[in-house]
Amino acid sequence: MPPPDARPAHPATVSVTSAKQMRALAHPLRLRILGELRIDGPRTVGALADLVDEAPGTLSYHLGKLAEFGFVQEAPELAADRREHWWRAAHDATRITPSPADAPADERLASAAMLHQVADVYAAALHASVDAQQVQPREWVDAATGGDTVAYLTVAQLSEASAELDAVLQKWHAAGDRGRPGAEAVQFIVHASRRA
Repeated sequence: MPPPDARPAHPATVSVTSAKQMRALAHPLRLRILGELRIDGPRTVGALADLVDEAPGTLSYHLGKLAEFGFVQEAPELAADRREHWWRAAHDATRITPSPADAPADERLASAAMLHQVADVYAAALHASVDAQQVQPREWVDAATGGDTVAYLTVAQLSEASAELDAVLQKWHAAGDRGRPGAEAVQFIVHASRRA
């Protein structure tokens, strides 16, 4: 079984490899913008500003930084006039592989900062899902799952388990259909690693 970072990526996945990319993405507002564009599709700067409660100028700056590193792109064909600026996510997902121990110090620091920020975003999403369950229809609450387990595995077994988890994510991502009646956005958060 290949190591986790050698698994084939989803065709619409971008890999973050440089310290500059990592620093650009290691910002809570940028991660939120990117997530919103991926989940709900293209939006105008104004719509994003309302959604995340930030000034349009602030959003434009952060969208520019995301565009500089290829995470988002303008969607001018959606504009009703020249004043309207639409943006879309350039990829469905981001593959983040921690920097190896022998990488340059700036790359290791940027990688750790980005991974900490992503972990914070995941934690916030889990907290929001707990709050949302108080008002969601019971059938959605009952259909959801969460949990964890500890298994004693070898590196090869962890690699195999990670590949299986990635396959589950890709299966359900591919099965999703935004236009299907009754379909809602469902977030899967998966993390498997050796315990600290």
